Amino acid sequence: MFKRIGNLFRGFFGLFIGGLERKNPEALLDVEKENLREQIGKYNRGLAGHAALCERLISQTRALDSEEKELFAKTTAHLRAGNKELAGQYALRYQQTKKEHETVRQQMEEAEKTYKELLQARDVSVKAARDKIESLKRGINEAKITKATAELNEMASGMINEIGSAGDTLNRLEEIVREDKEKAAGRARVARDSIDMSGISAKANEQSALEDMALADFAAAAGIALDKPAAPPAQNTSDPTKTMGPAQSE
Repeated sequence: MFKRIGNLFRGFFGLFIGGLERKNPEALLDVEKENLREQIGKYNRGLAGHAALCERLISQTRALDSEEKELFAKTTAHLRAGNKELAGQYALRYQQTKKEHETVRQQMEEAEKTYKELLQARDVSVKAARDKIESLKRGINEAKITKATAELNEMASGMINEIGSAGDTLNRLEEIVREDKEKAAGRARVARDSIDMSGISAKANEQSALEDMALADFAAAAGIALDKPAAPPAQNTSDPTKTMGPAQSE
């Protein structure tokens, strides 16, 4: 029972952490960079210890080489001098030193080979990790760009829909305005056609006659002769057949 509850809590916690990681991939990448630096530091410390072992074996090999040469010279000298017992002792030590020298030399060569392999493995691993980090960084940037592009496309699509709906509204408004203008024009026409133009014409003639009479009175009082308006030409109302005479017979 408690195990199942623990699994449930771990599952919820894992989902929560997974959601945070998805929202903050840069933070997760920074953590991995820090982990890589720590791993490289630990590896370098171990590699430094192995390099110290190689240096110690190199120094020991050099010392044994010098001791081997010295014992060889002493053994040769005592043997030529006839000191066989002392020469035998130096010969035994020389043999042991030579054997030890060979063993240490082999250990040194193996240690040097291992050091180079470890160094190469470190460089390859670090390069692979850095390449992966750079690839992830580019992937995160590309994901950001793709996400931003998708959001812009969604915004553009929404704007198009909104503009389309606004266009329908504007078309309806234009139709309403046109109908109002037509109604107003119709009312103006009806009002204009309802005016009694005969009364207005009579009023205008009356005003003109009054003006003429006032002008005549003023001219008489001032002794100014007014030009009489020319009489209209008399119309010939006679029958043209009477003036032409009787028609001649052929």
